[in-house]
Amino acid sequence: MADDVRTADRTDDPTATGAADHAWRDADRPVAERARALLAALTREEKVALLHQHAPAVDRVGLAAFRTGAEVLHGVAWLGRATCFPQPVGLAATWDADLVERVGAVVGTELRAKHAADPTVSLNVWAPVVNPLRHPAWGRNEEGFSSDPHVTAWLAGAYARGLRGDHPVYWRTVPTLKHFLAYNNETDRAVTSSGLPPRVLREHELPAFRGPVEAGVVGAVMPSYNLVNGRPNHVARELLDELRSWTDLPLLVVSDAAAPGNLVTFERYFDDHVASHAAMVRAGVDSFTDNDADARPTVQRVTAALDAGLLDEADVDRAVLRQLELRIRTGELDPDRDPWVVGPDAIDLPAHRALARESVARSVVVLENDGVLPLVPGARVAVVGPHADRVLHDWYSGTPPYLTGLGTALADRLGADRVAVADGADRVVLTSATTGGDVRPLPDGTLVADGDGGDGTLVDVVDWGHGLLTLRGVEADRLWSGAGWVLRADATRVGGWVAQESFRAHRHDDGTWSLQHVGSGRWVRVQHDEAGTLVAEAQGPGTAERFAVRVVRSGASEVARVAADADVVVVTAGNDPHLHGRETEDRPDLDLPAAQRALWRAAAGANPRTVLLVVSSYPYVLPPETDAASAVVWTSHGGQELGPGLTDVLVGDVEPTGRLAQWWPADAAQAGDLLEYDVVGARTTDWWSPAPPRYGLGHGLTYGAVRYVAAAASPAAHDVTGLDPARGPGGAPAVGEPAVEVRVTVANDGPRTAHELVQVHVEAPEHRLAFPRRLLAHARVALRPGASADVVLRVPVRELATWDVTRDRWVVEPGTYVLGVGPSATTLPLRTSVEVTGPAVPPRVLVGRAVRAADADARTGLVLTDRTRDAGDAVQVPRGRGRGHVVLRTCATAGATTVAAEVARTRPGAASVTVRDEVTGRLLARVDVPEGGGRYDWATVTAPFAAPSADVVDLRVELDGPARLAAVRLD
Repeated sequence: MADDVRTADRTDDPTATGAADHAWRDADRPVAERARALLAALTREEKVALLHQHAPAVDRVGLAAFRTGAEVLHGVAWLGRATCFPQPVGLAATWDADLVERVGAVVGTELRAKHAADPTVSLNVWAPVVNPLRHPAWGRNEEGFSSDPHVTAWLAGAYARGLRGDHPVYWRTVPTLKHFLAYNNETDRAVTSSGLPPRVLREHELPAFRGPVEAGVVGAVMPSYNLVNGRPNHVARELLDELRSWTDLPLLVVSDAAAPGNLVTFERYFDDHVASHAAMVRAGVDSFTDNDADARPTVQRVTAALDAGLLDEADVDRAVLRQLELRIRTGELDPDRDPWVVGPDAIDLPAHRALARESVARSVVVLENDGVLPLVPGARVAVVGPHADRVLHDWYSGTPPYLTGLGTALADRLGADRVAVADGADRVVLTSATTGGDVRPLPDGTLVADGDGGDGTLVDVVDWGHGLLTLRGVEADRLWSGAGWVLRADATRVGGWVAQESFRAHRHDDGTWSLQHVGSGRWVRVQHDEAGTLVAEAQGPGTAERFAVRVVRSGASEVARVAADADVVVVTAGNDPHLHGRETEDRPDLDLPAAQRALWRAAAGANPRTVLLVVSSYPYVLPPETDAASAVVWTSHGGQELGPGLTDVLVGDVEPTGRLAQWWPADAAQAGDLLEYDVVGARTTDWWSPAPPRYGLGHGLTYGAVRYVAAAASPAAHDVTGLDPARGPGGAPAVGEPAVEVRVTVANDGPRTAHELVQVHVEAPEHRLAFPRRLLAHARVALRPGASADVVLRVPVRELATWDVTRDRWVVEPGTYVLGVGPSATTLPLRTSVEVTGPAVPPRVLVGRAVRAADADARTGLVLTDRTRDAGDAVQVPRGRGRGHVVLRTCATAGATTVAAEVARTRPGAASVTVRDEVTGRLLARVDVPEGGGRYDWATVTAPFAAPSADVVDLRVELDGPARLAAVRLD
């Protein structure tokens, strides 16, 4: 679609009714043509108003009021009752694109039902999240699909395809990819800059977005809060242009909530909102999510930018045109032709419930098993721990129509007399030191300490780690909450943007507790009223109420008791999705909470046949004491059918087909620094880590006994002369492109049908560059007892490509590529290889050609930054460091006599650029950075260049002092 949007034919007369003005009403015309006609009918003021998330109606042309954004991460959220599916990280563990697409279709249908009940519900949905799960401490880990960007693209694309539907014109909903780009930390998320060298950008970050965009299953993208290489993503024009180059569809770019204001307030990237809004529109942002429903600031700022010449009306036209095409595709102008219209009752249908249960079962991953699973018929089972019979929600969950926990589902399946449940909570009575009364709830839930007793005084205390507690009144089964200052026992679950249901206990020397309400930060005291009402208003533990704590039942002792009477114990562990890791909050560590480890020891000490069941939004580093587990099982928070779906797998009614789509590190150090995005340089993630993880990508056990018999690659040699892998790895194989076929023979020696995920991973240990251990291909196979099968996996040769920073292109380098075949990235019993011949990457040309410092092969002590506010990358010495360097390998220097460096200042002080032979350390050139100027005032400085000992050398370019370096050139 061309960017030349013409509006000269538009009339500003709202009463005009010429035929041309009504061309957008003709449903037989192409969508793009209709959108252009509609655009031409709008006034400048009407178009500017459409740039805000809450766009007003334009009645004279048939446009209703419109807003972007409905949350459908794994079910319709925040709009009342809706089917709740497993979290995306759980859906990904199914490794089943067809199932994930079916889930997306149901979610899209239920969103349509909400729209039928309330037309203000947007059909532009803000899902899926496609950020690769780089670091397991990221608070929003639950929202993503995989640590592998290509697996992410494949499965997120399937979910988006279900949301979109398959009609060539009309879309069920319009999916939005989140969050573009390099966003994996909540800590200071609006001000941190993710440093992305070109290889990390091309090989690790962009592929997750490219797959769904190229497939044509998304209509919008949302930039992330963070910066990339010093530039906020909401003004990253080069990145947004690249993203749009992958498709002919007019991708709408919607800002994240409040991000437009961040450009001036938190990031201080612009001095005023008029300039920042203009820069956003010029960069390609089309819709401002800011100031909630109040569009006036956005309209005023964009209008001022137009009046000041910071924007042309054509810039606004491009943004509005993308929105209009999106809206036409939702059927807004053609309700009689819209194939996706449903009634408001298309929610929680029997088929939706069945799919929710299937999704849970297919997502359960058996990580270890000594034969205790599946549970033998007639076994007496104890289910213990915080998830024993509770189903928890995350921030983006919907309101499920019902919840069925594991204990209840197992009792339904095995018989109530065969299942015992103990949640491991300490049951206590809290007594006020001020009134002498036990804390109890009034009928409306208000908590008082007035001296009256009864069962209402019993409180279950659950420790979620790091001193974070939830307190639940036993009689009413309601959590304590501090929302609204007065404490009440009235919450069914932890929830809300700021969770109001968590507390911390300060334990005094005399054994009494003072309680802090975490949501407000205030401490609990007892009012001097007749009831002794508990309120959160004290400023510290010294002025807070002291509560005597009488333990009625020890949670660990109860766990040990029920464990001792069971044949098998299932110990549940994991997180509450609103605590210790969620949007706005990264995890404090990767460990299981100490209280849960204590429950494990209590259960395992009473019964050696103990299964560790982790129910969580993310991986854990499992402690040594769990090595004795008879089995280890993981599931995400699975929604309303968590209990039945888990039961199906544990008892063996359903074969375990779940496989990890995210690696689990063996220790915390393996995950690296949360804020370090250069996974190549830092050697983090399972692609690059030198040590094996605890569980690798694709890991998961079957109840069968699969044996890998043989593997062979054909052809085993490829000449890539003339091959241009312009697309790079990922995406569907093209007809006729060169490929390797890997034939794998597998057999099932067990007594049960086995469902295996056969995988091919690649290594290139002798490669010129560090080469990632990547998944190349995978395929499902079902094997009956005693059966064998040949599985053929086709691998395009371009899957072996890496990004060549010397020429800005994908390249398959010559050499030996080792293909490992097996059930996971860390279990590859068979190996074969492919020999690639062809031209090697030539030396890097510096003579007469400027080489960007950001394209260096290695970087130490320097950070990537923006060259200008609009475009380009550079490197600089960060505050707190005096110097750093980059290495440019295999540089051709013959004939060079001069070096030129493009430099700028970050602050006053002596600064210089030094060029050395990386191998010998010999000084080849030195230039001083001139004083004066700002960070965007670039100057080219030159100095004599001493010829090195060879024509092709590795150059070390050192930057010393408060300076920035954009490029170097030899002449």
